[in-house]
Amino acid sequence: MYGYEITQRVKELTGNKIQLTEGALYPTLHALEADGILTTESEYIGKRVRKYYSLSSKGNLMSKQKISEFADFINTMKFLLDIKTEIG
Repeated sequence: MYGYEITQRVKELTGNKIQLTEGALYPTLHALEADGILTTESEYIGKRVRKYYSLSSKGNLMSKQKISEFADFINTMKFLLDIKTEIG
């Protein structure tokens, strides 16, 4: 996806609960690209360049690890709060 598309998708998936600003998104995308977590592909649309971002193989592995860590954190918090459901 390209940057604006990412902001809109997050907004849609969260029912407007999370709204990413371009000022927060693009520095993060550039840092993830520099770390090899994202790959980019540029497409010229008229005089503008649209940069599409996707996870690299390193990014795919890292995202799975982070999702697992987050699910474990949520389960720990549920335990501490005595909530009876399981995630993951």
